[in-house]
Amino acid sequence: MKTLTAGEQAPLFTLQNQNDEAVSLASLLEHNQVLVYFYPKALTPGCTVQAEQLRDHKAQLGELNTIAVGISPDAVKKLKNFETKKELNFDLLSDEDHAIADAFGVWGLKKFMGKEYDGIHRLSFLIDQSGKIKHVFNKFKTKEHHQVVIDYLKAN
Repeated sequence: MKTLTAGEQAPLFTLQNQNDEAVSLASLLEHNQVLVYFYPKALTPGCTVQAEQLRDHKAQLGELNTIAVGISPDAVKKLKNFETKKELNFDLLSDEDHAIADAFGVWGLKKFMGKEYDGIHRLSFLIDQSGKIKHVFNKFKTKEHHQVVIDYLKAN
């Protein structure tokens, strides 16, 4: 697993959101920088806390010219359920074949409770309007992710 780093060009992608609409990175970058955050599975405790914090701080991110989109290997229907149950206010994108996770270098071997399996590593990429990765967030607790991002945006 070779994770992309700051300064590299982000892979362009188009994925289906929770409403089964195509969303492209290129269109998102037209007016904002984009926080692409990868998370393992909708409606799990850590992923829910992370998404709720981004929901609650969407306006603050917007003031910093940033929009967030979440990417997971979940099916569109599960993403819709996640959005509805947690009243989320941003796009959740379905990467069922994990091709985009592979392209960003966040799909790989994981260990949990003595088991090994392939899955998404929880990382976020701040992508500037030129499509370059400005920063990679790889050290954070799910409940603090939004604040780590906001602090970085304010400082840079």
